[in-house]
Amino acid sequence: MSAYKEKEYTKKIDFGLWKKLIKYLKPYRKQLIALGFVMIGVAGIDVLFPYMTKYAIDNFVVPGDITGLKKFALIYVVLIVVQAVNVFLLISLAGKVETGLPYDIRKKGFKKLQELSFSYYDKTPIGWMMARLTSDTRRLGEILSWGLVDSVWGVTMMIGIAAIMFYQSPKLALISLSVVPVLVVISIYFQKKILKAYRQVRKTNSQITGSFNEGISGAKTTKTLVREEENLNEFQSVTSKMRRSSVRAAVFSSLFLPIALTLGSIGTGLALWFGGNSVIIKTISYGTLVLFINYTTQFFEPVRELARILAELQAAQASAERVVSLIETEPEITDTKEVIGIYGDVFNHKRENWPKINGDIKFENVTFEYKGGEKVLENFNLEIRAGETIALVGETGSGKSTIVNLACRFYEPTEGRILIDGVDYRERSLGWLHANLGYVLQSPHLFSGPIRENIEYGSLDANEIDIIRAAKLVNAHEFISNLENGYDTEVGEGGGRLSTGEKQLISFARAIISDPSIFVLDEATSSIDTETEGKIQEAIDTVLEGRTSFIIAHRLSTIVSADRILVLKKGKIIEEGKHEELLKNKGYYYRLYTNQFKEEKEKVI
Repeated sequence: MSAYKEKEYTKKIDFGLWKKLIKYLKPYRKQLIALGFVMIGVAGIDVLFPYMTKYAIDNFVVPGDITGLKKFALIYVVLIVVQAVNVFLLISLAGKVETGLPYDIRKKGFKKLQELSFSYYDKTPIGWMMARLTSDTRRLGEILSWGLVDSVWGVTMMIGIAAIMFYQSPKLALISLSVVPVLVVISIYFQKKILKAYRQVRKTNSQITGSFNEGISGAKTTKTLVREEENLNEFQSVTSKMRRSSVRAAVFSSLFLPIALTLGSIGTGLALWFGGNSVIIKTISYGTLVLFINYTTQFFEPVRELARILAELQAAQASAERVVSLIETEPEITDTKEVIGIYGDVFNHKRENWPKINGDIKFENVTFEYKGGEKVLENFNLEIRAGETIALVGETGSGKSTIVNLACRFYEPTEGRILIDGVDYRERSLGWLHANLGYVLQSPHLFSGPIRENIEYGSLDANEIDIIRAAKLVNAHEFISNLENGYDTEVGEGGGRLSTGEKQLISFARAIISDPSIFVLDEATSSIDTETEGKIQEAIDTVLEGRTSFIIAHRLSTIVSADRILVLKKGKIIEEGKHEELLKNKGYYYRLYTNQFKEEKEKVI
């Protein structure tokens, strides 16, 4: 299970937070304004119906006179038709907001994920991000659309009912509505409890989503380690925690609604008792008594609705807090305004201003430490000439990947600077550097779709000739052509329909199609068969020619032709030179190479 710790939220309803979310409703201003008028109309007609009943009782039933009944009936039918149209409009308009708002928030959230630095993905579980952009955004769409609908209806109903009640009999109105202050106090108490419980529900839901993700992506590992039972127990522990929080929230909600209903019934009883006495002494009409009974019943319905909305608003705040925290997360690595003005940002490149990269790279007194971790590099210096191939060798934690990540500006130095072609790379844009970068990972990720699109992903401007040329360059064309559908063959989710070696060749073609100036091979041959390694090694010799390249290698046989091999230990270069030179020195590299060579020969035998 993930050890990720979420930020704790303890505030009551944060109106500043909801104000931030309201800005996402701006594109729906027209629908919301129309919806507001429709809901006022709905509430107005709902208020009129009991008054129409009062009129009928006092003018038709009690006197026993049907004069004007046809006209009354016509008005009643017109009101019903208008109300039916209003209901259609409210469902249509609210539905558009309910579906459109989550779409906009998800789009904004996904855009933010493209901007965030590598460090964010290092410390944030996938399940957390998935929950934010799925269930949380859906919940916000519901509360901001239907919550608005019910709020406008409820407020209008309460104002309309109260106005007519006080107009008909101020004394009876005060008596009937005397329970409202008690209801308000009880509502405030229960909302605090409900909010606390729902915050825990949302937090645990993120952990469950993360557990699902880990369980699915790590299914093979689970089976090979026979951890099915342990994983199930861990998952049950998390789900039990969510169940307890959900039950707690449901209990408070279920207690609150009957209490509100009871108070409403007390109000109706007061109206019936005191109103009945007034009818007997003839201070109010029988129709007015019926009006008050209907109105007290109706009045507490919008009160309960508003209380429910308040509860849902507080429950949804747990979602709002997390969605906003994602959207407002600032990337740790950003370009300055001056750099963006000249070279563009992540989404809007100004390629016409981008200088060509020759490939000289210099680490100048670079110190780097991961947040909350120890220093990986300290006063590190390295100079790489344009077109040079540098191999990085060393045990785990020696700093190989850190050096490459810093050179690619996935991270930035804590101290010191990195120069590309003599200029601090922070004086150029991220887009400029990354567009000139080719990167092949140890475990390549392919996107669902045909091979053609996966290669084209490296350069969206590429045509058919470019795609085939890139595939031929990395020795992938032959195996692709032998597939039943050739370049139109579906790779499956994550490339699951292809072998590891085939996926690696396609990712290699994808990396080279944009003709990058800087190339990185990160353990690119460690998990493939010897035959495919030979193809990739042959491709490496061709592809890396004239490019500044980094090779992080587990198999030392793949770096024998590197221009320079750097042997690292605890962030320091302890040996440096060509393959033959390092073997002659009979140092650390010599021991690594000879031991690996022996192991490979033993496997062959």
